Amino acid sequence: MQILNLKLLNFRNYEKLDIVFNPAKNIIIGQNGMGKTNIVEAIYVLAFTKSFRGTKENVVIRNNCDLARVEGTVKAEYTDDYKVIIKNDGKKVKINNTNIDKISDYLSRINVVLFTSEDLKLIKDTPNTRRKLINIELSQFSNDYLKILTYYNKVLKQRNMYLKTLYTNSMASIDYLDILTNQLIELGLKIFNYRKQFIDDISDYISNNYAKITGNSSLRLNYRSDYYDKNKDELLQLYKKEQERDIVLGKTNIGIHHDDYEFILDGYNLKDYGSEGEQKNAVISLKMAEIDIFRNQKGVIPILILDDLFSELDEVKIKNILSFIDNSIQTFVTTTELNKVSDELKSSSKIFSVINGVVEEVSYEK
Repeated sequence: MQILNLKLLNFRNYEKLDIVFNPAKNIIIGQNGMGKTNIVEAIYVLAFTKSFRGTKENVVIRNNCDLARVEGTVKAEYTDDYKVIIKNDGKKVKINNTNIDKISDYLSRINVVLFTSEDLKLIKDTPNTRRKLINIELSQFSNDYLKILTYYNKVLKQRNMYLKTLYTNSMASIDYLDILTNQLIELGLKIFNYRKQFIDDISDYISNNYAKITGNSSLRLNYRSDYYDKNKDELLQLYKKEQERDIVLGKTNIGIHHDDYEFILDGYNLKDYGSEGEQKNAVISLKMAEIDIFRNQKGVIPILILDDLFSELDEVKIKNILSFIDNSIQTFVTTTELNKVSDELKSSSKIFSVINGVVEEVSYEK
């Protein structure tokens, strides 16, 4: 899968941009604040309809403008034109200039694996961050997963609101809570099965990848969930046991919205016992495992974005990442210092310089 070109209108600091990419490797160089990351952010927006920066969707709209537009031609089994239009009051998506009414029907068509310096904190970060990563990857594999997760979150919100009603109104019926609990369990079991299979698959690949880097093949992921090894009846009993506490606190204290996973090396949790080097190598192995799953299970090679990693990783770890990449993987590398990029990568890449939102292709000379 490759993105052949990208057109931006009023996106971040770009009034207009029309850029043609190398189907293999692309390097985008620029000092911080110049707009280099905005380019790969736009590629991500084209795939997911939202930014990876965790900000409100409309912040990508250029100052004093009504909308931002991202367009791109993507070559996979077929070549299609994609468009995302973001306004202050919402967004629209199009494929081959045809409106797509449901965002969920647009997603999963453009597959992207993103690796940023923030990902290096994944092991130390919160369970919510780790769940978010799995949700993003699974949504690329299955529209059904995204729809089920969206419905689950809707029911969860309803249940939490009704728990507050039960706390303040002793006359409120417990029967409606039971209905919501049943729905939550049924949806949660489906999500659990998706996640467990995905984490099992990741564990297979991550072990091999970590062994290529370090020689140690014991790295695996350990999935933690309230739903683990439980059927619907057992879960109903668990929710019933927690019901009084849920009502007092006004929130649902068990469920797949509390899921987490651990990086286990030689039987120990890397979060507690791993060195910084081991943790970074584990995250590198995880990201490369995502590519393995796309390639071997979905039959597609995703677009790979490496955003500003050269400032965070030493030469050995950068070499470890690049050893997994061949010309079949379209790759985008952003950096502030071109001299940190290997001659081999520079010579095989299309290089773009970004200065104050002006993008120019530059030639590489040894």
